[in-house]
Amino acid sequence: MKQLSLLFFLSPFVLFSQVTGSVKDKTTRESLIGAKVFASNNQQSISDVDGKFVIQTTLPDFPLTVVTTMVGYENDTLVVQQAGDIIIYLSEPSKTIETIVVTAGRRGQKIEEVTISMDVLKPELIDNKGFRDLEDAIGQTPGVHTMDGQVSIRGGSGFAYGAGSRVMLLWNGMPLLTADAGDAKFNSVPMESASQIEVIKGASSVLYGSGALNGIISLSEREPTTKGETRVKIQHGIYDNPKRASLKWWSSNPTFHMAEIYHGKMYKKFGFTVSANGVSADGYRQGEDEDRGRITGTLFFLPQKVRGLKAGIGFNAQLQRNTNFIIWQSDSLGYQPSGGAVPGDSASTLGHFRGIRINVDPYVRYVDKYNNTHSLKTRMYYVQNKNIYNPGQTSSSVVSYADYQFQRKYAFGMTLTTGLTGVYNWVNSNLYGQHNSINSALYLQLEQKLWEKLDLTAGVRAEYFEQDGRQGDSHFYFKDSTAKLPVYPIFRAGIHYEPVKGTHLRTSYGQGIRYPSVAERYTVTNVGALNIFPNANLTPEKGWAAEIGIKQIIPIGRNWKGIIDVAGFINHYENMMEFEFGIYNPDTIPLSINPSDPGFLGKWIGFRAANNESARITGLETSFSSIGTIGNVEIASLIGYTYMDPVSLNRDSSYVTSLSSYEIAEDGTPTWDNTLKYRFRHLFRGDIEVTWKGIGLGFSARYNSRVVNIDRVFEESIVGTEILPGLKEYRKNYDNGALAFDARVAYKFLQHYRFSFIVNNFLNAEYTTRPGDIQAPRSFMIQFQATF
Repeated sequence: MKQLSLLFFLSPFVLFSQVTGSVKDKTTRESLIGAKVFASNNQQSISDVDGKFVIQTTLPDFPLTVVTTMVGYENDTLVVQQAGDIIIYLSEPSKTIETIVVTAGRRGQKIEEVTISMDVLKPELIDNKGFRDLEDAIGQTPGVHTMDGQVSIRGGSGFAYGAGSRVMLLWNGMPLLTADAGDAKFNSVPMESASQIEVIKGASSVLYGSGALNGIISLSEREPTTKGETRVKIQHGIYDNPKRASLKWWSSNPTFHMAEIYHGKMYKKFGFTVSANGVSADGYRQGEDEDRGRITGTLFFLPQKVRGLKAGIGFNAQLQRNTNFIIWQSDSLGYQPSGGAVPGDSASTLGHFRGIRINVDPYVRYVDKYNNTHSLKTRMYYVQNKNIYNPGQTSSSVVSYADYQFQRKYAFGMTLTTGLTGVYNWVNSNLYGQHNSINSALYLQLEQKLWEKLDLTAGVRAEYFEQDGRQGDSHFYFKDSTAKLPVYPIFRAGIHYEPVKGTHLRTSYGQGIRYPSVAERYTVTNVGALNIFPNANLTPEKGWAAEIGIKQIIPIGRNWKGIIDVAGFINHYENMMEFEFGIYNPDTIPLSINPSDPGFLGKWIGFRAANNESARITGLETSFSSIGTIGNVEIASLIGYTYMDPVSLNRDSSYVTSLSSYEIAEDGTPTWDNTLKYRFRHLFRGDIEVTWKGIGLGFSARYNSRVVNIDRVFEESIVGTEILPGLKEYRKNYDNGALAFDARVAYKFLQHYRFSFIVNNFLNAEYTTRPGDIQAPRSFMIQFQATF
């Protein structure tokens, strides 16, 4: 009886135990700080300043599989038979072939286990292609198209004059959209500090809120290692002459230059990263020069007295001077601005800007004794745009952001992620006036893993939004249209299933919402004959996305992996905000054809944002990606084709007659194509690089089919004036789809250095992305990289 009592008393201590250990560099035997340790009982830990970690266990957990990961090292897997102390040694990788993503679920996941379509651009592709800013880089992603600073994923967006974005841009897990226009400043994103670029396709508003209606572009900063890392890149380029002699305006060919440096290192109690980037470019479009300088960094601490705590601050600051124009001189003089390129000339449509972009990001992360993760991320994002010769287009804005997140992993395979988000936007602008807005949200997501083959995901978010004290944008009305909620609910769900090893099935559904930006509601401006008017009555646009897909892993040996992905998708949108052409004179001002009258027609005809579209986009996307080595040949690729059917469901006569495809047949019957404006039906993106004994050869291809519909007014005249002279004939002669090829050759020597020669658009194709924006002719570039 006494023995039974003693056994009963000791049973909790027998059943509950722990595995303790330390993580070290296999070569130097130094302790490694910040290594992530995952156990098969769904517990996890992070090595502290002494490289030590603790995993809580119970007797049934053994044998216990422990997986250790750290940036700059190969993953290690160890099977532990019993509780006690262990030492884990990590080795430098030859080449990792696993792709881990964090954006889809706000935690680390293998890309093949994510329930939504996702692509990853590796830093090697970003560096080797010589991209100068993020917009160029993401344009290489299957299913993604960029149009003059705006991103469309699977046809979700058209051309919106730089106002509003349906694609969320994240830097270190926090939004980086401006407070005034709600747009992304791609040239200020520090790609030189990024570990990779993740692109999510489809509505993702549950975890990230307004702005993620069409998808997400996410970049995370490199994690420094105890060994330290320094990276340097310098490149110089020159534009060739275009095929059409009339486009050439220069006497000496324009050039462009970029230099950047990155350094990061981890010490016992703290770590840091710092990088700098500078660009000086003569534009191939007359007057469109750019000079910018940027410095970025992070400093963080790992206090010894508080186990599991990490606190730090990140920063990014950029100063820039740039010029740009929207309206060309004519189709023959497409590289020249309407009105000429003389600085300060009132007739010129060339804008001269000085800009400041600064974000400061304090954060705290704490893993408690129960392995729950608490995270508080904050950001202050300041943007100033100063028009040198037209102060009426000057603006400044501030975004204040905070997000608290709690994440718990349960022993039975469930992961709970929940949090609170608050955003305050402030705008002071000659262009828009003074405005402010508040956006707050509560979110919850549950993920359940069953039998190591099935992953279930479900999430919900409640959004509240008000602008200038105006409520109602986030109200949710029930079917009877009288009962309402003060917050707008958003849902998502997804399933991933691996029936056999290497075959991954998925399906997902997600909702989204986007609130009108200040620019869309309140902009009043003009550029040449192009007028933009405000619309304070804009309402939020809403939508949902669904898809079904399969991902097949194709391994060759241990060091190379290919992935074939096929997905069918449907995106549906209501109240889409699109710029609509019309006559917008106030009721108190009668129209007139006299140019000296206040009601002159030319002053009141133009564009304004309106909720004039319901849309449905269906399609199919297939892609192939690979990474790794076969024998002594390294092969990396990212190739994809997307078919889309972007259909407008709007039959309103004012909208239909605005389409460029609208015609009146001989019998008087109107005909038109109901394809959404500024969309493509076919997209192809491809890049492959092969490296053998230090010699690398790379090849890229990009194809967009013809844009079926644009605003009809761009092909006609307004009160005797053409906005884009010659556009109708240009589209007939040149705009039949765009196919461009790039090529590069490189040599890596002495392990640390790489020299490259890059030719972009080597066939010198002429094509546009939006009306009046002929893209760059062939260019030649030399590049030098060094890594220590």
